[in-house]
Amino acid sequence: MDLLKVIVVVLVAGVPQAISVASETEHHYVVYMGSHSLLDMESVVRANHEMVASVKDSSIEEARDAVLHHYSRSFRGFSAMLTQEQAQRLSGMESVVSVFESKMNRVHTTHSWDFLRLNTLNPSKQQLKQNNISDVIIGVIDSGFWPESESFSDEGLGPVPEKFKGECVAGEKFTSANCNRKVIGARFYHKGFEALAGPLNSQNQTFFLSARDQDGHGSHTASTISGNEVPNTNLYGLARGTARGGAPGARLAIYKACWFDSCADADLLAAYDDAISDGVDVLSLSLGPVPPQPSYFSDANSIGSFSAFRKGIVASLSAGNSFFPGTVTNAAPWILTVAASTIDREFDTNIYLGNFKIIKGYSLNPLEMDDSYGLILGETVAAPGVPAFNASFCYDNSLNPASVKGKIVVCKLNSLLESRREKAMTVNNAGGVGMILIDAVGVDVSLQFMIPVTVIDPVVEIELRAYMEMTKYPVARIVQTVAVLKSERAPMMAGFSSKGPNTQTPDIIKPDITAPGVNILAAWSPVSTLNTAGRPLDYNIISGTSMSCPHVSAVAAILKSVHPTWSPAAIKSAIMTTATVMDNTARHIGTHPNGTQATPFDYGSGHINPLAALDPGLLYDFNVTDVIDFLCGTGAVPKQLRNLTGSLISCPTHVAPPTNFNYPSMGVSNLTGTLTVSRTVTYCGQGPTMYKAYITKPPGVSVSVYPPQLRFNKAGEKMGFRVVLRAREKSNGFVFGSLVWGNGIHRVRSPIAVQVVST
Repeated sequence: MDLLKVIVVVLVAGVPQAISVASETEHHYVVYMGSHSLLDMESVVRANHEMVASVKDSSIEEARDAVLHHYSRSFRGFSAMLTQEQAQRLSGMESVVSVFESKMNRVHTTHSWDFLRLNTLNPSKQQLKQNNISDVIIGVIDSGFWPESESFSDEGLGPVPEKFKGECVAGEKFTSANCNRKVIGARFYHKGFEALAGPLNSQNQTFFLSARDQDGHGSHTASTISGNEVPNTNLYGLARGTARGGAPGARLAIYKACWFDSCADADLLAAYDDAISDGVDVLSLSLGPVPPQPSYFSDANSIGSFSAFRKGIVASLSAGNSFFPGTVTNAAPWILTVAASTIDREFDTNIYLGNFKIIKGYSLNPLEMDDSYGLILGETVAAPGVPAFNASFCYDNSLNPASVKGKIVVCKLNSLLESRREKAMTVNNAGGVGMILIDAVGVDVSLQFMIPVTVIDPVVEIELRAYMEMTKYPVARIVQTVAVLKSERAPMMAGFSSKGPNTQTPDIIKPDITAPGVNILAAWSPVSTLNTAGRPLDYNIISGTSMSCPHVSAVAAILKSVHPTWSPAAIKSAIMTTATVMDNTARHIGTHPNGTQATPFDYGSGHINPLAALDPGLLYDFNVTDVIDFLCGTGAVPKQLRNLTGSLISCPTHVAPPTNFNYPSMGVSNLTGTLTVSRTVTYCGQGPTMYKAYITKPPGVSVSVYPPQLRFNKAGEKMGFRVVLRAREKSNGFVFGSLVWGNGIHRVRSPIAVQVVST
């Protein structure tokens, strides 16, 4: 079979206006041509344009406008706006394999739930009944919600669960009528914020002294978790489909403790307090402290989530967006800590150069650039008296309007914390018509700008600069963004996602899990326009571990509905031990965009697999007493423990080392010689079975498991085992391996992270 004649068709959204109105009889066709022998992309593009020109009886320029996509890597082809007669003429050409019209494909919220295969759940098979999930209440501590959003409709839901004790607190432009059977409670907290930052009305920003969301962030996270189904949702035609949360039948309780992207500890603890008392089953918080991770005993999230854990409430929190090793926060072992990774969809905002080459870029650009414009480097158009260095980064007032007017400016990023939007504003203020931003990490995140902007990485920059150096008058055109499904590798770890090791307790691997967090579409607040280039939106695409956390919160809610007696630790274990470390190309998960192999300090136990988590086989469970013993093993004193428990607790005389805490992953931060790690698993399957241990050894460490087989007769049985680690050679930092318990049906996987200090 000729595999080169197999093609996945992707519908291209955002067809340029000049094309869409060119002819009422034109449609979007895909022209597939199989393998090709052309030398480079430029040759492919030129040949494609010539073919289209021949059937349109038009110029090359007109053909270029008609072609929307060029396929040139693994196979040859293109997509174009054509009449039926033109498509038939193309299909008769010897080099053409097939021509077919591109049809609209149905995608769901951000495509992420499709990518996670959650939509393939069979309710009867998985016992996932509507009345079970509708009894689950998810508390979202964030910036509130936009009650008019269709995502928060209560259509199809029954009465509010009797166990809920919360309230719908009225406030500015918000009444009790804004709650319903979907959003069953809403509260807000602001005193802590005002104590630190001053009165809300002194911030010179729009706000509502109520649970109404002025930031958009809270609406986005809440709808990702449990938004009702909303058909035909999109952003500028991108990611079009039916928006829904992962657990659309569950209920939401909203706790607004964040204002203008900041959340005071005092407000957070008040929200935790209310949420726990109100009777929520799951808590979701897409927020956290500035790294490094504070002491668990003086951190609002650690304290609040411990209280939730004691009450049987799962707490799912984001890991942070701090890029670097050792920056993971919300790292307490009773928290389910979530990193961010990609899905198999990209938002391409490509650059058409004057030499017919196409350079791949990324952003969310709804603006049509109807012509090619002059292309200049920022450093070559510095304003009088401004160093070229400053102009290269397009700092405020650094560009010369006389040189920039009507041009596309190439700008660079000097540090991760610089505002990309401010650079675009600088270009716009100087009269520029577009910006190409060189940003190695920005390709992870598609942003919106007031002018056409695309982001490219430094590798692509080499090609761009080569063209500019070879051409006396270089020109380019930034095209509208198109959504491309089934991108080559996914998931990949987002570069911005905070990484381990855990600076507070390095024997606990953090983060715990990764989930979709890059370019996620969900509900938005239309008054929040700071990050939307001034455009009011009902749905928005944003990125961060803030977006991945709600995905895990939704899965936790589903597990709670299917297994209502499971503890928070059991739900955490099911999610962690069933995760995958392989991507959709059967390769180990890599880091975006360079593809280097990721480690458990990037993704924890791996990428979440909701279907597998419903039936994990074995569970690593632990309770409050186990947590206290663990903290005692790390050297905690009674005064510290009191901050968590509220009562004075003395540690036992003999405590187990923290490496023996019954966590679903295994970390040893200080291996000297030989160490034995103990764990206990609980069988949650049906009927007798036998599990066998499979080991992947960390480099320089030998690993043995005793016993190597575990036999169970019925659900609920517990069995202990020991993992003996022997140092063979000193490691330069942590090295990684894994333990898998398998019975032919289930694979219960635990990552192993070891730092060998001496042999």
